[in-house]
Amino acid sequence: QVQLVESGGGSVQAGGSLRLSCAASGISVSNYCMAWFRQTSGDERERVAVLNVGGGIMMKTAVTGRFTISKDNAKNTVYLQMNNLKPEDTAVYYCAADSYACQSKLSSYPFRGQGTQVTVSS
Repeated sequence: QVQLVESGGGSVQAGGSLRLSCAASGISVSNYCMAWFRQTSGDERERVAVLNVGGGIMMKTAVTGRFTISKDNAKNTVYLQMNNLKPEDTAVYYCAADSYACQSKLSSYPFRGQGTQVTVSS
């Protein structure tokens, strides 16, 4: 059974930092495209960061220079380091995994976590 469990969310003031973790079981993150998505109060889910099997990284423009995606294969965990957080970063953040491709839509990923809430106050 595959599980992706996010943690590390919370409430911070603008300018603060958080590190989200996505602990995987049942798959090896080294063999999967790993992605972070976020969903705001509306229905829109946007892709924030992607780390593909070859180590390539793609970041959403709005978070470039502030967020970093990385993984620890030994711990089978993917991270999203978020610095200089802004109120517009407030969202539920989801981790997702796909062995075939780095999809642009969260719903396309066969494996998804339950999400962790990040709230940034001004």
